[in-house]
Amino acid sequence: MSHVIRARAVVRGRVQGVGFRYTTLSRARMLGAVGWVRNLPSGEVEVEVQGSPEVVENLIDWLRVGPRSAIVTDVGVAPATVDPDADRFTIR
Repeated sequence: MSHVIRARAVVRGRVQGVGFRYTTLSRARMLGAVGWVRNLPSGEVEVEVQGSPEVVENLIDWLRVGPRSAIVTDVGVAPATVDPDADRFTIR
């Protein structure tokens, strides 16, 4: 991978209890992204994704829709610091 970036996304809406983390994990691994996904106490889902700009953009675009049972109302995205030791995508 030539140029690697990392982004943090907070997904809002009906995004917990609908398989969001597991489908995000599957999608990220399919794309070859590294990072993590977790539920927040606020009812939101937080994601950090790292990879080529195309991979990161692709996953963020998918987060805006999510799995079929989710209702995504907003996705806030901000740059994050690249983790040179990141080697897989996990659920936290």
